[in-house]
Amino acid sequence: MSLHLFAGLRVREFEAARPWYERLLGEPTFFAHATEAVWTLAEDRSVYVVEHADGAGNSVVTIFVEDLDAHVDTIAARGLESDERLTYSNGVRKALYRDPDGNELGFGGAPLDTRLIAAPVRLHCRFAHATRPLANRDR
Repeated sequence: MSLHLFAGLRVREFEAARPWYERLLGEPTFFAHATEAVWTLAEDRSVYVVEHADGAGNSVVTIFVEDLDAHVDTIAARGLESDERLTYSNGVRKALYRDPDGNELGFGGAPLDTRLIAAPVRLHCRFAHATRPLANRDR
């Protein structure tokens, strides 16, 4: 089975939100239409930001990266600092960013202590979902 993951974040005003997301994610890979930008993070894995005022602020997305510290430094060089840094009991680390609408995008990274890597790690990913079927959704 072939698939492509699109994790979405809804914002009230696309043009107002776009600069914040460009500081977070860099330049968009493409624009699906005038109020939607897509960032392809890896093969078949993308994040999109779309104007949808009624659903704005309820999205939660977590992206696990190979080098969390380097990734956070790259974002900081574009002028954006994380809102919160977490380290879980198993050593997994996370940097949280919240957009002005209240959406949360987190970047996770492996434990710094390699002795913790052998321990089982259970990660949960939550996604806000549409209240209407995708086929009937206004975009």
